[in-house]
Amino acid sequence: MKYLKKLYDWVLHWSETKYGSAALFVLAFAEASFFPIPPDALLIALVLGSRTKAFKFAITCSIASVTGALLGYTIGYFAWWTADHNFSPLAIFFFENIPGFTETIFYRVKEMFETWNFWVIFTAGFTPIPYKVFTISGGAFDISLPMFIFASIISRSARFFLVAFLIWKYGPQIKSFIDKYFNLLAIAFTVLLVGGFVVIKYIF
Repeated sequence: MKYLKKLYDWVLHWSETKYGSAALFVLAFAEASFFPIPPDALLIALVLGSRTKAFKFAITCSIASVTGALLGYTIGYFAWWTADHNFSPLAIFFFENIPGFTETIFYRVKEMFETWNFWVIFTAGFTPIPYKVFTISGGAFDISLPMFIFASIISRSARFFLVAFLIWKYGPQIKSFIDKYFNLLAIAFTVLLVGGFVVIKYIF
């Protein structure tokens, strides 16, 4: 837990440098296509460090995440299948190395797209469910790109602006609470993150 506290302090310091937005952009972009850690923790840390920039950070996070989602879609569309429509080496790499991403889940997501369409992307974008599973699968199954973009913009913006608003509105109280109960919050955040992968594995 001491290590996590140091990591929290290190992440928080980015809000006091000119690289804070850049770090947030890179993390949010990567998380939507391949990186396993969501950008919310960094977003919270940055807003806590500079509440006046809360919605600027939310915009940065939203744009980066939607752009990263397009990368995920592109990966699925152009690099997921071989010429004879088998899984490509890249697809196999994802199945073997990306948490919560298996062939069974991949085809289950296809069924969800066929049934729920827009709401699948919206739910994945707004909740802790690993978003990259749906962005890549969306491209691989050639779902409507305009719908995909629209659902991504709505869900990701709603999520990150909600986080930013809560920190902006209740910043001092929340910062004091985080400082006092950081260890418990770190555990809760980890449980939430792992819970997203559990939902993917055992429900979808």
